[in-house]
Amino acid sequence: MNPKNPVIMWFRQDLRLRDNPAFSSALKTKAPIVFVYIWSDDGSNQWPMGGASRWWLHQSLHALDAQLLKRGTALIIRRGDSLSSLKTLAQETSATAVYWNRRYDPHGRAADLQIKSTLLSMNIPVHEYNGTLLIDPDLLTNKTGHPYQVFTPFWRRYQTEMFDIARNAVPTQLPSSGKRLHSVSLETLNLEPTIDWAKGIRATWTPGETDALRRLKTFIRTQCVSYEHGRNRPDQNHTSQLSPYLCFGEISPKTIWHELTAQLGSDREKAFHVSAQAFLRQLTWRDFAYHLLYHYPQIPTQPLRAKFNRFRWNENAQSLASWQRGLTGYPFIDAGMRQLWTTGWMHNRVRMITASFLTKHLLQPWQRGAEWFWDTLVDADLANNSMGWQWVTGCGADAAPYFRIFNPITQGIKFDPNGNYIRQWVPELGTLPIPWIHQPWEAPPLLLAEHQVSLGVTYPYPIVNHPQARKRALETFTALQSDMDSSFVDTS
Repeated sequence: MNPKNPVIMWFRQDLRLRDNPAFSSALKTKAPIVFVYIWSDDGSNQWPMGGASRWWLHQSLHALDAQLLKRGTALIIRRGDSLSSLKTLAQETSATAVYWNRRYDPHGRAADLQIKSTLLSMNIPVHEYNGTLLIDPDLLTNKTGHPYQVFTPFWRRYQTEMFDIARNAVPTQLPSSGKRLHSVSLETLNLEPTIDWAKGIRATWTPGETDALRRLKTFIRTQCVSYEHGRNRPDQNHTSQLSPYLCFGEISPKTIWHELTAQLGSDREKAFHVSAQAFLRQLTWRDFAYHLLYHYPQIPTQPLRAKFNRFRWNENAQSLASWQRGLTGYPFIDAGMRQLWTTGWMHNRVRMITASFLTKHLLQPWQRGAEWFWDTLVDADLANNSMGWQWVTGCGADAAPYFRIFNPITQGIKFDPNGNYIRQWVPELGTLPIPWIHQPWEAPPLLLAEHQVSLGVTYPYPIVNHPQARKRALETFTALQSDMDSSFVDTS
């Protein structure tokens, strides 16, 4: 390889320099590196990036460019068809190879196959790596040689694996081609909203690799010890909140696994070890979702258990809108939906309960919920979003049973016992005492008046009656269940 000719490092879902196997391999060539991000918003992808994710991407690309500028180079941004952009860039630079980390979604995989074939026909080698997951889906099957569809054996398998990170230290100076290359400005991508609805998101998050590493260190130092017993409490801070950083590849799952398992060999207290294992289990659920998407690419829109296609949903635009706006009349549900709208994120326990409410209390299709989460979450991840909604609904792999219907009142009492989560996100109920803040319609009228709560005016009545909605859901699901078979069986 002629060291004067550069190689191309194409960033996608890996907006970081540390533990980035494609970048590490490009470094080893000793050749100048052209760093590029290509914004393709041509409508060919069935799942174009949602509004909250676009906001995050803008900040993340800015942070990545700043990291590169510190090291004597810059991020080239191109807009348009990825294949055409790469071909043009390769011709402009006389690049000898292209490096990237694999994508696992259906659209990304298909595009990468075409791009790789075309570049190879131009005598430009493509070097691709796994920079997104702990284990590449092609490398893992159950005992029968099929993809896992049950999580527990999948988790047992992962506990036996060692995950090596790309250990190349990020140099303070990066080799540059020295050639001035055209780059569109980040602002021309129009990723940020024209009407500033992102104030709450901006106040909550600092995208980029630097903050991702800071959050991991903080989690290990202060929060991990309480994760196991506190991770279901949205009113307290026991979770890592690393999901959006993982989603955009600002930190790798292998880095998280490595840092946590290194601590497991220390003299940290037993509670830390138990909680760290619980967190690693959740990290493995992320891989599980990607493996499912890889092997069953239909799951973003179609239930894995195909007979759920015959489920009798009761689509209702008004019910969906009430749920989206956090105006269902159930305070714990509304708190979660308002947290989502304001910050672009929702606590995982609340995600399950709000999803259950939409699909089972309101009998709205899980796809409508997945679409809303896709647009409003800063950690909108096609694999995890699809698996999560199918799991709650009962139509996916290793799913919750159809008769598991979360009670939005008792769930709030259990996981927000003092009502602090509700007080934060549903301030019109903020002064109501326990237990009425969880079920204001049951409160004495004089108490409501004293706290300036007027049901139907300042806060809505419940849009459904819980016992009746539960009964309706069970009847509907039971009718379908009687006609279902075990189409997907994992014998591992």
